[in-house]
Amino acid sequence: MLEIIWQSIIWILPAYIANGSAVIIGGGTPIDFNKKWHGKPIFGKGKTWRGFFGGGVAGIVAGIIMNYFTPFDGKYSVIIIASLSFGALFGDLVKSFIKRRIGKKQGEKWIVADQIDFLLGAFFLCYTVSYALQPYMNENWFIEHFSIWHILFLLVLTPFLHLVTNIMAYLFKYKDVPW
Repeated sequence: MLEIIWQSIIWILPAYIANGSAVIIGGGTPIDFNKKWHGKPIFGKGKTWRGFFGGGVAGIVAGIIMNYFTPFDGKYSVIIIASLSFGALFGDLVKSFIKRRIGKKQGEKWIVADQIDFLLGAFFLCYTVSYALQPYMNENWFIEHFSIWHILFLLVLTPFLHLVTNIMAYLFKYKDVPW
């Protein structure tokens, strides 16, 4: 069980770091350039180019460093790391798009979706990239590494970590709301 916990955290770390770093690095020009779709913001002013690319790069750098020190996975390529990092950020964007469509404002609570959007995005993009790379890697990296137990553990752990890190970001004035 401890091995599953350790592996889960190590393998998802680029997504966690990308998601958290986007908040710290963010600011500047919104991804949707403040445009509206059917009278509502597309993503909202909180989703910026600097946060998106800065968070993605932070996740990739962390993943590369982590991969250097973790000997149990020699096939943890930069492409897989990037899919986890940017998948997390795409997941957050998709959630923000849906949130705006259903009338929720930026910063308004959306229990569960706010906590696991980036995790589901990371899973989805990593699975898709792993599937595309399967002929070259002789395995589907995602399926070989994320068992149902890894996924379930992360689905339980992530909302708790998300709450703690958001409270800290609020206390340090990186976020306007503690959720």
